[in-house]
Amino acid sequence: MTAEGDTGLPARGRGDPAHPAYLELFFDLVYVFALISLAEELATELTWTGIAQTLVLLLAFTLIWALTVWVRDTLDQARSAVQVLFIGTVAASLLLAATVPDAYGNRGLLFAITYVTIRLGSNVYTLLFVREPFHRSRSVRVLLWEAIATIAWIGGAVLDETDRLILWAVAIGIEYASAALGWPVPRLGRSHSEEWRLTAERLSERYRQFVIVALGASLFVTAETFSRSDFAAPRVWALVVVFLIVVLMWRIYIYRAGELLTEAIAKSARPSLLGQSAAVTHLIMVAGIGGAAVTSKLVIDRPFGETPPSWIAVILGGPALFLLGRGVLDYTVFARVSRSRLVGLVLLGGVAPVTYLLPPLVVALLAMIVLAAVAVANLLSTRSHPRTAAPPALR
Repeated sequence: MTAEGDTGLPARGRGDPAHPAYLELFFDLVYVFALISLAEELATELTWTGIAQTLVLLLAFTLIWALTVWVRDTLDQARSAVQVLFIGTVAASLLLAATVPDAYGNRGLLFAITYVTIRLGSNVYTLLFVREPFHRSRSVRVLLWEAIATIAWIGGAVLDETDRLILWAVAIGIEYASAALGWPVPRLGRSHSEEWRLTAERLSERYRQFVIVALGASLFVTAETFSRSDFAAPRVWALVVVFLIVVLMWRIYIYRAGELLTEAIAKSARPSLLGQSAAVTHLIMVAGIGGAAVTSKLVIDRPFGETPPSWIAVILGGPALFLLGRGVLDYTVFARVSRSRLVGLVLLGGVAPVTYLLPPLVVALLAMIVLAAVAVANLLSTRSHPRTAAPPALR
């Protein structure tokens, strides 16, 4: 199924693959590295400022990933010019990920320059080598907004850590807000969701792969942390708990909304808009899974002892973010939210006030029990009331 818009854009050719190309899977490997770097850096500097810094970087990486996915659906990747653009984005993203550990330090300028090069370069490349008028018009609008954000990115890179965080947060806010509004420019208008002509099967598969990338990064951090430990019994139990948290996140995601996302996009009256809103949903879930990666490093390194408030925020906040995103995905696919997601959020919030009395391993165990309860409730509910995709009516 291909999204059809009101702009009279030509449909994708029948020969265009509905499934992700190998080049896209290669691209995903860079983001495994990026998510691992973000998780390890946050675990090393787990403060409220560190959480904010990591969130800004995560939003930056996710924006590149999402826009690359959407462009893949509107451009013919068999063309050499598009392949060169894609490979260049992969190479620059690898450099970007390598700068993460010191992005708020000495390599801040390198991070900012690499990031804006990806964002500006891809649109300049489109203007030079892509002939379709609507692609060129959209690239002009994006370039104008990106030029504004670039001032904040480069300006923040030459300032100290605190001011850098503020300016970079402003920059990423400008980019997300302008994208949500369709990069509006006087006289040039703005982009509409239909311009992206997103293919339901390929798009939903890419979103699922984004979740798998995040889960894979979490497992990598878990295994790496445990491999450097002394294999004592408390750390073995910590390994079991954090591994089960990741497994339960996978189970809750895929059953059943994750499986039916393709059908929901296909049934929607505004498939492109639904597909783009699903990107936000998956960003929330990936942030939650990233929290699980940080949890694994914290809990395996120190299963017992005090649990600082920032640790509680990550250990319980990761599953809470995941359930929040998963609840929004329910609405995207079924036009309703499962009560088990809401109950899970209430339970996580309910135990939070007393968790400062508990060691990190027990706090993680409580999070695991809540996720297990949500998974069981979801399974029983679906067996009692089988559901089919019924997306909401979007305007």
